[in-house]
Amino acid sequence: MTRVLVGTYAAKGGAGLVPLAHDPGTGRWSASDAVARAPNASFGVASARFGHRYLVDEEAGTVAAYDRDGARLAEVESGAAPCHLALSADERRLAAANYAEGSVTLFPLDERGLPTAGETWRNRGRGLDAERQEGPHAHWVGFRGDDLLCVDLGTDRILAHPATGPDVPRTVYAAPPGSGPRHLAFHPALPLAYLVSELASTLTVLRVAGPVLEAAAILSTLPHGVDADSLGGAIAIDAGARLLHVTNRGHDSIASFALDGEGMPRPLGHVPSGGRSPRFLLPLADHVLVAHEEGGGVAAVRRGADGRPVGAPVMIDVPGAAFLMEE
Repeated sequence: MTRVLVGTYAAKGGAGLVPLAHDPGTGRWSASDAVARAPNASFGVASARFGHRYLVDEEAGTVAAYDRDGARLAEVESGAAPCHLALSADERRLAAANYAEGSVTLFPLDERGLPTAGETWRNRGRGLDAERQEGPHAHWVGFRGDDLLCVDLGTDRILAHPATGPDVPRTVYAAPPGSGPRHLAFHPALPLAYLVSELASTLTVLRVAGPVLEAAAILSTLPHGVDADSLGGAIAIDAGARLLHVTNRGHDSIASFALDGEGMPRPLGHVPSGGRSPRFLLPLADHVLVAHEEGGGVAAVRRGADGRPVGAPVMIDVPGAAFLMEE
């Protein structure tokens, strides 16, 4: 039986961290009562070393650690609207991207894997969009070698800080002005990364060129000829790195791309996501799950023989769904 956890927004009726289960015998998905009173958990990561889950509370501006039974072990201040987390490879540090204030916070983890008071540094600058890019908006963080990378939607940049602590960042990629980069995913075997840009609804292939990233291709995440009022959303690479998926919020679809032997994407098509504003997606062996920020609920889209999402989504009632992670 497949089990998944759903983070939810309290203002949209979310009860906390909600388990989903899929019974392969009946093919049915079902939601259970929340296993943790974890409000506004719009992102989280799991620790293999300690067995904890680290979840943001986007509304309160905090990050908390929970055990497997859903008990809160520790909570620390992060910044305004934390929306993404990353663990270092040795699981000694935890980083958070704080969207509203455009900052990154780095938390040391103690011997029990619990976060302690962190150091915060703010990005600087703005972009072309006066409403969405009036200042920096950190939307993704990730450890990469000696760097802590930050994707900043507000300044159209990917920045690198020393992973040991705050310092003057360097720009490793300058995105097209006004494109609003949102989330980044690295290829598991090749020196490539894939960037989804929210305001432009694009997928950018980035080559790792020493200390910087260089654009190799930029593709639309929308169908050809469609000029929808839409925003790029989530990005995920399948296990095996054969397929890449991106959500479109507004067009409310999943765009799938085949990755060739050199990691270059080829558009395969689009399927409806099953709701309004698909914020997060999680590829599983037989399904792709999608959490809908505005419409609420989780959609389960069956995968065909080639791995692509196919057919009509099956809706699962989870109010306030915002984030998905395997249990």
